[in-house]
Amino acid sequence: MESPNFKPTFFQSIFIKAFNIINSAIPWYNLPGFIGAINLDFLRIDLRNYNLHDGYASADVQGKVGEQPPVEERFIGTRNSDGKDNSLEIRRMGCAGMRFGRNFNRKYCQKPTDEELLNPNPRLVSQAFMARETHEFKPATTLNLLAAAWIQFQVHDWFNHEDDDTILDIPLSPEDDWQEKRMSLFKTKTDTELHPSDQLCPGYRNVNTAWWDGSQIYGSSEAVTRQLRSKDQDGKLQLDRIGTQAFFIPRNEDGTPKTGFSDNWWLGVELLHTLFALEHNAICDRIRQGHPDWTGDQIFDKARIVNCALMAKIHTVEWTPAILAHPALQIGMSANWWGIVGEKLTKAVGRISKTSEAISGIPGSGVDHQGIPYSLTEEFVSVYRMHSLVPDTIDLYRCTSGSFMKTIDTEDVLFTHSLEPIKAGNTFADVFYSFGMNYPGAITNNNYPRFMQHLKTPDGQVRDMGTVDIVRDRERGVPRYTTFRRLLRMDVPKTFEELTGGNKELAQKLSEVYDGDIDKVDTLVGSHSEPVPPGFGFSDTAFRIFILMASRRLKSDRFIAGSWNAEMYTKEGFQWVQNTSMSDVLCRHFPELGHVIPKKTNVFAPWAQMQRSKEDGL
Repeated sequence: MESPNFKPTFFQSIFIKAFNIINSAIPWYNLPGFIGAINLDFLRIDLRNYNLHDGYASADVQGKVGEQPPVEERFIGTRNSDGKDNSLEIRRMGCAGMRFGRNFNRKYCQKPTDEELLNPNPRLVSQAFMARETHEFKPATTLNLLAAAWIQFQVHDWFNHEDDDTILDIPLSPEDDWQEKRMSLFKTKTDTELHPSDQLCPGYRNVNTAWWDGSQIYGSSEAVTRQLRSKDQDGKLQLDRIGTQAFFIPRNEDGTPKTGFSDNWWLGVELLHTLFALEHNAICDRIRQGHPDWTGDQIFDKARIVNCALMAKIHTVEWTPAILAHPALQIGMSANWWGIVGEKLTKAVGRISKTSEAISGIPGSGVDHQGIPYSLTEEFVSVYRMHSLVPDTIDLYRCTSGSFMKTIDTEDVLFTHSLEPIKAGNTFADVFYSFGMNYPGAITNNNYPRFMQHLKTPDGQVRDMGTVDIVRDRERGVPRYTTFRRLLRMDVPKTFEELTGGNKELAQKLSEVYDGDIDKVDTLVGSHSEPVPPGFGFSDTAFRIFILMASRRLKSDRFIAGSWNAEMYTKEGFQWVQNTSMSDVLCRHFPELGHVIPKKTNVFAPWAQMQRSKEDGL
């Protein structure tokens, strides 16, 4: 076992060992909810000890105090768009252009040979385990389509790799129906700044900032942010109108949206970019009421950190408990934000404990990088490959009556066509309502949207996203499934049937594609093939990375774990974050949704019985 990054306390060590013994007989998800939540807390401590690794040989690469000009005063009290000075000690940590870290020692994340990269053929893997069999859509019936759009919206904030100009050709079998007859991808661009192990495991840079800073809306550079802001001195973001009513994200001359991150654009992210640009502008108005003499820059700076914190809160206490609907997670994710004392008491009296994240939540508990400079990791990118969530079609409903209107192909609302339903006479409220009524796809084998396996992108390329997902993990040195689990100190299946939980048909198929060698199974395929814990939307294997990195994004951020107070956010802004839910955001900007959003269920759960509503409309 690798040496830990930092040594747990004696008390923590005892509980880690105790739960390891318990989990050898009873997995954490079969324990009573509160005990399971405590189990997860100590599991996270163990993961922090062993599964955080820097992408650089030294933290000095990311900027030491005294080696750069003093911090600009403005950015002590707000975020810099490129992520710089989020840490005032390691000033380039988490910046755009810095490397992804690792959840495993780099010696286990080696760059594959060309033979290893293509074995087994990634296109064959995609056809066998990604394609929807007999065109059957497998719905995730505990979620709505808004949940699928939300995670893509968030992922666009967190990470994006650079493409190289080197081409990788994917061999095609004679029977392959790929129309282009040649499948090629640009390789991922490696970082030129050398690391002692780069010959084995090169580093890759994150084009986006790694912080939870709304870069998908605001951009990952100050230059981009300035272009997106209103020309008036009101601190607001630019929005355009369709007719006299609907606001939407402005467009460039080629029809692409003017926003912080516009790749992989479709109707779902159109909705959420618009919603949180509107929310930013509403926050500006509220802060202006309390500070009428402030400049536009001052208003913008505070509105930005409020909006970013609100998105982090919604993701933590609303989206995550929806996709991981297990009692231990309901308790644990609420405690991540509010602590075990709960929301009501924390709001009423503030933090009970100044430093304990368990008692009073991570916000305001103090910044701690757990011994390793903060970054997102290649393995984190890997477990967020969730293309299965996207359906092939979307049913549109009228918000005011609940009546079914028509079914559209998701492929027809991609890229520059994302506004077509609005232009056709539907309101944003109608489309949000429709997303609440539709199911996303289940994150499992053979459930990629058909169009994503032949995706035509604005750059003229045609891609099979299943093939792309497999290639990217292999290319970037993400360990394969059995090694991945072993490095997380999880039980490792010895047979394909054990991996699939007794599904003999799937086990046989895995064995055929992977030449009978279970150690060749890709982590994405293995994670899609294993049984999932009760209520979970994805695998326990992927969840281990999630539980580690989800809290790390909060705990390393000085605007959340550090200066979590009215002085940093303004009294108006701090109250806004503390008292706002996703339902509040939706109803603030689209009041028509007030009577259709469920009052006592998670906003990312289905809003109504879809089939009944559709029949009523007919």
